Amino acid sequence: MENKLRLDIVTPYGLVLSEDVDEVTAAGTEGEFGVLPGHVPFITTLKVGMLTLRKDNKTEYVFVNSGYAEVSPDQVVILADSAERAEDIDVERALAAKKRAEERIAQAEKYDFGRAIAALERATIRIHLAEKKTPR
Repeated sequence: MENKLRLDIVTPYGLVLSEDVDEVTAAGTEGEFGVLPGHVPFITTLKVGMLTLRKDNKTEYVFVNSGYAEVSPDQVVILADSAERAEDIDVERALAAKKRAEERIAQAEKYDFGRAIAALERATIRIHLAEKKTPR
């Protein structure tokens, strides 16, 4: 499609999303980046964060748990450890994960502090995205 990008988000569990979009914004390890049709090709790593896609004057959000992005003039391929659309996030599960991570951080001598911090970051981002749910 002219003036569109094909966005594919793939995890080890399968294809999460494959759609034509107008714009993609993602959290790269070197900073947030945006992609429009005709963008110069590049490959980058992704950190845990929010991927935003715009299509037909609507904005949708996807949680991405680190990975890689390959950008070409007409396509963005995201290879992620895990990913889920905002409307698919289980808020209760994310809240429980956040609470568990906070408890582990408070007892750092008993748990792996780095893993607890990473779990807290994932849970917090997922909760934030769940609040941005958009109807399909």
